[in-house]
Amino acid sequence: MGSKTYLPNFPRRQGVILLVLMLMSILAIGRTTLADDQYGIRGRTAPELELDGWIDGNGRDRTPLRFSELRGKIIYMYFFQAWCPGCQSHGFPTIKALTERFGDNPNVVFVAIQTVFEGFHINTPGKLRESQRKYGLRIPMAHDAGNPATNRIPATMRNYRSGGTPWTVIIDHHGTVIYNQFHIEVEQATALIQAFLQKRKEHLYKEEKNG
Repeated sequence: MGSKTYLPNFPRRQGVILLVLMLMSILAIGRTTLADDQYGIRGRTAPELELDGWIDGNGRDRTPLRFSELRGKIIYMYFFQAWCPGCQSHGFPTIKALTERFGDNPNVVFVAIQTVFEGFHINTPGKLRESQRKYGLRIPMAHDAGNPATNRIPATMRNYRSGGTPWTVIIDHHGTVIYNQFHIEVEQATALIQAFLQKRKEHLYKEEKNG
């Protein structure tokens, strides 16, 4: 007799339900991939920051920050809103831990920007200094709020195609976005920054050798 393949003895209804659940899982994975592709600009040159309303690491008003000041450095940018639960539970503690790890390294710069697209009455410019004091962040920070003319989407969020808040962007020494996503773990960010610090070192060595 020829060989036979035996299927599990599911009742017909249970088998149909299982098949539907499997198909839904596959489609969900596809949707996640498509959604991820809609956001971020990884691999592209980081757009210049088009912002006023900056404060320095001591909470004082400062001139607008420009990437020309940061040329050749690794830049970690954190987009937040004061009322965002994920910003408070994950985003701020992450950037705080990273500033403590790399705070003495002049080749790593941290920037936080409040990208407001909702809750304008709560996510105010005053929350900038409040957040800075709360987490002890001695880094430049800025406020960027959308308005009716921009469909409530702030310039930074539009230029970086961020999916909301919290949102992390890491830029390498060439000015290229190498990471952008809602979340990043401290160890993951540490490894990424260290790897690109090493690439920066090798790049400078080659330039010096060839110069």
